[in-house]
Amino acid sequence: MTHTVVIKVLSVAQGRNICNQIKHLELQVMLNFLKDFEMKLGIKITCSQEIEPLGTAGPLALARDKLIDSSGEPFFVLNSDIISEYPLKELIRFHKSHGGEASIMVTQVEEPSNYGVVVMEEESVRVERFVETPKTFVENKINAGIYLLNPSVVDRIQLRPTSIKKEVFPQIATEQKLYAIVLPGFWMDIGQPRDYITGLALYLESVRKWSSSKLASGSYIVGNVLVDGTATIGEGCFIGPDVAIGSGCVLSVKLSSHDVL
Repeated sequence: MTHTVVIKVLSVAQGRNICNQIKHLELQVMLNFLKDFEMKLGIKITCSQEIEPLGTAGPLALARDKLIDSSGEPFFVLNSDIISEYPLKELIRFHKSHGGEASIMVTQVEEPSNYGVVVMEEESVRVERFVETPKTFVENKINAGIYLLNPSVVDRIQLRPTSIKKEVFPQIATEQKLYAIVLPGFWMDIGQPRDYITGLALYLESVRKWSSSKLASGSYIVGNVLVDGTATIGEGCFIGPDVAIGSGCVLSVKLSSHDVL
């Protein structure tokens, strides 16, 4: 689900070219998946294959020739294990307004002690520093994993395992070139299966809020449900709540309580 959402919002916000970082074990599965999206959305998706783990910043150095061109335009970097509303056009406007080198989105959480927090100046929205898992309250804003970076950021990264949060961003913040904007709406880390299910429910509720016509309807639908146009729903099926049914699925059983096919 996350790759699907990210590719669609990027195609709308930034244009026709997307670079996707993949692990070597995922290569063929991911290439087949991305090829379908190239055809559906009329975009070009380029893959950068990470043979050895390079952390969260090293892959940007690996994909340097795919990310930087003569235009000098900034590029998005999105974590694939989160789900949110992705207001990328707003992030573009914000990035252009402050003139810094990098923009990040932050989200507010109830338990900041479980995360590394972002300390920022309220008036200038410039990031001052990062505090990892604070024992006492410092701030309730954390890195949301959505960035817009100038090409010069890649020049700061060597081709080795590197953390963008612990090594690259603190350096840019020290130079007063890193700015943050609060992400509106929902956000969730869905790196674990149980969190993915909760994230699906949040995403479907967001679809109902902003694009309710995309949700399935009918006497056999309960709650928020997405059904791909190529799926076949058998007679007598009842689907929902919080269910997403993918391409080519054929259903002849009852689905309920946060299922994804």
